[in-house]
Formats: sequence, C-alpha cells, structure tokens
Amino acid sequence: MLRKIRLSILTLFCVVSYSNLSGQKVVRYDLYVKDTTVNFTGKIKRAIAVNGQIPMPTLTFTEGDTAEIYVHNALDEETSMHWHGIFLPNQFDGVPNLTQMPIKPHTTHLYRFAIIQHGTHWYHSHSGLQEQIGMYGSMILLKRKDDTTFRKGIDDLPGIPIILSEWTNYKPENVHRMLHNATDWFAIKKGTTQSYFEAIQQGYLKTKLQNEWKRMNAMDVSDVYYDKFLINGANESTTPTFKANKIRLKISNGGASTNFWLTYAGGKITVVANDGNDVEPIEVDRLLIAVSETYDVIVSRPDTGSYQFLATAEDRTKSASIYLGDGIKHIAEPLPKLKYFEGMNMMNGMMKMNGNLDDMGMSMSLNQMDMNNVMYPEITGEKKSKKKQKTETHNHPKIKEDIVTLNYTMLKSPIKTSLPIDAPMKELKFELTGNMNRYVWSLDNKVISEADKILIHKGENIRIILYNNSMMRHPMHLHGHDFRLLNGQGDFAPLKNVVDIMPMETDTIEFNANAEGDWFFHCHILYHMMSGMGRVLTYENQAANPEIPNPKLARQKLFADDRKFHFMTNIALSTNGSDGEAMFGNTRWQIGEMWHMGYHAEHGFESETTIGKYFGKMQWWFPYIGFDFHYKKEGEPQKNIFDFMSSPKNIFGDETKTMFGQSSNKNNRHTGVIGVRYTLPLLIITDVRMDFSGFFRFQLSREDIPVSKRLRMSWLLNSDKEYLLGFRYIAEKNISISTHYDSDMGLGVGINFTY
Repeated sequence: MLRKIRLSILTLFCVVSYSNLSGQKVVRYDLYVKDTTVNFTGKIKRAIAVNGQIPMPTLTFTEGDTAEIYVHNALDEETSMHWHGIFLPNQFDGVPNLTQMPIKPHTTHLYRFAIIQHGTHWYHSHSGLQEQIGMYGSMILLKRKDDTTFRKGIDDLPGIPIILSEWTNYKPENVHRMLHNATDWFAIKKGTTQSYFEAIQQGYLKTKLQNEWKRMNAMDVSDVYYDKFLINGANESTTPTFKANKIRLKISNGGASTNFWLTYAGGKITVVANDGNDVEPIEVDRLLIAVSETYDVIVSRPDTGSYQFLATAEDRTKSASIYLGDGIKHIAEPLPKLKYFEGMNMMNGMMKMNGNLDDMGMSMSLNQMDMNNVMYPEITGEKKSKKKQKTETHNHPKIKEDIVTLNYTMLKSPIKTSLPIDAPMKELKFELTGNMNRYVWSLDNKVISEADKILIHKGENIRIILYNNSMMRHPMHLHGHDFRLLNGQGDFAPLKNVVDIMPMETDTIEFNANAEGDWFFHCHILYHMMSGMGRVLTYENQAANPEIPNPKLARQKLFADDRKFHFMTNIALSTNGSDGEAMFGNTRWQIGEMWHMGYHAEHGFESETTIGKYFGKMQWWFPYIGFDFHYKKEGEPQKNIFDFMSSPKNIFGDETKTMFGQSSNKNNRHTGVIGVRYTLPLLIITDVRMDFSGFFRFQLSREDIPVSKRLRMSWLLNSDKEYLLGFRYIAEKNISISTHYDSDMGLGVGINFTY
C-alpha cells in the first residue's frame, strides 16, 4: 500500500514538473451534475443542471493548455461527457461502453488531455437522452496571439459564445417511444398533418393520393414538436454592451434534433469558421446550422439601437433570439411558414415505388441544391392559385437571387488541408437508410448492433462516400478526427467534423488515420443515433483501452440502445364493448396483442397474439406466428362476458381440444396461426394467414387515415366476413373520442386511451 502511495506521489510530481518545464498551463474545471427542475413554459419539469445551470458552464482554454475536468455525478443514474470535435486520447472521448465505462451515480471521473487545437466547440452527455434535458455547453479554445494563423480584425474581436437548443415538456424517453410508434401528435401540434381535407382545400388531393400510393406519410422537415427554443438557456436575451462595432458570435447547435436558420436584423453575416476550423470569410444573408455543427460569424453592430440575431427552427414553428446593442429594438424579418404540400409534391417526384430515392439524373451534393426550396415562400413566393400551381414544376422553383444562403461549396480553408500523398487510400461507402413509419435509421440497412466494427490502419488515408437514400437530413459526426469535405476547393477543402447530408445528396469526406482507438461515427440527431444510425471505426492491432476492463460486456451495453423495445397501447371503451391493441417492438421484432370484447355473449370475445420480424429496407414485410382465440355464439342468452371467462367449459363444451387438430371456424377458434403482413400502396395492410387446423384468412385494413387535422378513419375487411369502419377524433395526446361499426359488436361510441 505504501509503495502504491509513493508511486502516485512520484507520478504526480513528474506530471507537475513536466507541465512547469514545458510551460503548459493546467486549467481545471469541476462539473457537478445534479437533478433539477426548470420552468421554461409555465410547467415545472425535470432537467439536469451542471454547476446549477442550463446550459452547462462555458469551458474556455487556450491552445497549449492542459484540460483537467472533474465530472462529479450527483445523479441517481449513470452519465458521461463527450468533448465534441476535440482531439484527445480515445479513453477520454466520453462515449460510454465504447471509450469508457459510464460514470456511476455519486462518483467522480477525471478527463485530462492536452489542448492541441483552437476554435468553437461544445460538450454534452453521451448517455441516453440526457443531452435533451440540459447536458450541453459551449467549449471555446482560444488561439495564442503568437499563432501564425492569428487573423487581426477577426480573432481579436470581442466574442460571445452562443449555444442553441430546444426544450420539450415531454420526457425524452417518451418522445423516443412516440417516434417509434408513428404518432402524429407532433404533426398536430406543429400544424403539419397534411390531411385529406387540407389537401382538397388547397387543391392538392392528387398529390396526397400519390403520396400515400407510394406508401409515404406526410412530409415534414423535423421529427419532434418542441415547446420552446433557447439561446444560452433563454428564449430571448440581450448581450453586454461592446465598444467595438463588430462582434464575433461563436455558435454551437446543441439541439437534440433541430436545425436552425440564422438571420440578423443588422444586415449581412460573415462566416469565418466552421466546426472549430478557420475558413476564408464569406458574406451571406443567412445560413442553416445543422444539429451539432458550430459556426463563427461576424456581425456589425450599428452605433445606436439593438439588433435581433434570430435562430428559427427549420420547421419554422418557433424561434429564439439574442439582441446585440442597446436602445430601440430592430426585429429580424420572421421566416414564413413552410408550404408543405409543395414539399409533398416534390417528395412524390423523388420517391420510387420500392422506397428508394430517384436522383432524376441530378448529381446533388454539398447543400448546393436545397430540395426544400419549393417550400420556402421567401424564395418561391406565397401560395399561388390552383391554376398557377398546375403549371409550376416542383423540380425547378423560381429562386430569388437576392437571398444569399450559405452552402458547403463556399467554405474554403485559408491553409492547405491535403492529405499525405505517400499514404495508401482506403475507401468506404455508406448508404444512409431508414423510414419514418417505424422510426428505424441505419447505414446500409444495418443499425449499430447489427454491424461489425470497421477496421482501419494507422497512417492510411480514409475516404468515406455517403449517399442519403432517406427523406431526412442527417448530420454525420466523426469523433476524434477532422475530415476534409471535398467541395471543389482542391488543396484548400474545409476541415469539419460534421457533414449535414440532405436527401438524395452524395458527399465525400476524407481524413488521415492518425489517432488510435474506437471512434464513433454517427448521425447527431439524438433520436436517430439512439435508433442505430452509426458505426464504430477502430484501428487494427491497437492497445487495449484501460477504461474498458470487460470489452464483451461493454459491447453488449453499447448495442442495447438500438435493441431497446418500445411499448404502445390503444384501449377503446365503447357503448358496445371494448377493443384495443398493445405492441412491444424494437428495430426488427414486434410482439402484438389485439382484442375485441363485447359486453354480451352474442358480441363474443376475440384476441390475437403475434410475434414477428420486419424485413426489407422499408420494413414492409412482417412474417409472424401467434395464437388466435375467437368465440362468438349467436343466439345465446345475454350474459356478462366475465361469466364465460370464469367458466371455460361453457364456452368450449365437449369440443375443446388442443390447438393442434382442433376444428376451426370464425366463431369458435383457439389455435396457433402463421402468417405474413405486407404494406400495399395507399398504406393498406394485407394479412394472409393460416391457423394450425388449416383454416385460411385473408384481410385488408388501414388505420389512422388523416381525414382532417384531428379526425382519423380506420377500416377492416376479411374473408371471415368481418368488417369494421371507425372514426377517431384526437382531443389530446393520449385521449380520443371514437365511434365505429363492427360486424361482431355493432355500433359503438366511446373514448380511446392511447399510450
């Protein structure tokens, strides 16, 4: 024991001596992670604060410092801390069960690494969904003034760290569950349902029918409805007074799933850095900052007045702002609402019947051609009359040339970024895949838990080609490295660690493999990452990570995220009985239970239990096995159904047998089944099955047809001569008023509870 103490003292002495001799400055931060409550929207909700604040404290270092950061976990759950965009030893990267084990409750973990770069970065929890409820903060790495890359008039301007985020009153775990269960509650809250009534009203019935014919749901540009958007933890704030007439804003998008449009009431925005790396100054009217990206921009502050710097969510539901200067407030022009049916029309033209995107002969990349232009009224004009709509082609919107929007081709590094010419090149290709119906996001149709680590050799150059074959943008982030984004700038291609890839785009990145370890490469939309959209890059023959004592156990825990099962249920209580369903599913598998229960014997009782697996890129195929219990005895005196459940012999009588070999009919069936469901055009579900007595059933059904913003219709028809027609009015997130006619149970009116 004494020997260990002496060795620890000697090690500490050597570290301190080396730091002093080399002139390094050790900068220490203590971060206390605690539960708290917040009230951003008039409701008190649980959040996680660090040092008593949201966002977390801004960490400031100068290149050449040594960071010493103690994370004190006062939570009753595990946590971690990832240093986004920072070059550091792999064991300090902060990805639980990959580069370290999670920080246990009520323990302290030390992150210690040299600061060998500069620029605007940020940090956040990489554990579960903690980032969504407060665990994000700015991390500013300053240049030394004697740095040869120091730019006078740019790097010496007064700077303001800005971190963008969003807030939802729902628990993030519930948000994630709702997304997997294909809820349209978020669309209702955002006003983006694109129902049949709205389509007819706006002259887009054909567009709506084409959309569903190709088995697509309504068009949207974001997944989640948020109650509030924040800049530095507030929806609206004012900066300190500066004497300088130019200010450098150091902006990080710490949102879990929101891209933001950035505009300024005081005029042009000059972009001078991206993802912590300098770029040649470029002047624009606006830019879209993707989830997890950072931008440094310079704005002018006129001598008098206060000018709004506006961050608007990409779906344009809400915004947040910060005012620069003092005096009379000058408001930035708000961005108008999106034209969703124009977007749906565009999407119809992009999507093939098999679910793949059709690039229509175009080579798209680098955000140059924003397909969402058709939805921007400030670009294509306000909604036109029906006659003009018919003559306008969705592929070629009339773009106003006077609005300059940043795209990746404009970014140019001030220094050469070319890779070593004598190193071999390894090329990797990935297709970004997924679907909104079941909320599965993947690379090459495989989630993280289904794919092996990607082996790379130290010293080789890595080129990754990414094609987005999904209908959502994906900001792909590489840990531990900066990459060159090939954008036509040759040797001066910009260095980044996040590339935002729009639908139908193909982008190419490359980097030199110079940092051993297991490095995460993933979509930074939090709910996409947790659903499995990522890979792990690992160096061959690398040394074992001392932070991972049991690699096999850590791997199992890492894979648990996208293998997690989500629960949903819908229970209807009506005047003619009760019916409902419950499902327990994950990326590929689903266990389901459906039931109908009449209050009287002639209404009968039916339940179907199934377990199956989804197949195909779009998961339209669902083979399953299960058990069917169905009882109805026509003409029997009315009795409470619970009387029958307590006396099974009255139901089956002398005919009760094992499920293998029992005679089966639609009114008296209790047997195993095997079948397959398939999603047809118009989102109709066909279900073909056979029970273990050889009885076949063919069924067609469609649920939740969006008649209007809140009214949904369902129908069912099968070869058992059963049919159903129902309507449901969505009153609240979990409550609906419903009516339906069922061939077994008759007409009923009641209330639905959905979870």
